Amino acid sequence: MTTVSLSSKFQIVIPKEVRETLELKPGIKVDLIPYADRIELIPVRPLKIMIGSLRGINTRIIREKDRL
Repeated sequence: MTTVSLSSKFQIVIPKEVRETLELKPGIKVDLIPYADRIELIPVRPLKIMIGSLRGINTRIIREKDRL
């Protein structure tokens, strides 16, 4: 876990090791999601990159009897 400080202009700097690990580049869009008592930052990725990322996921679900 990495701790950063909020500037007087309410800005943060994403540390180099985190940027490199997530392959973040200048200008990338990031979704901010408030969740309970934290903020989650989700990099917005082009759909082309996401193709095949869910391959092998289990799509079988147990359905309720009235939903068959």
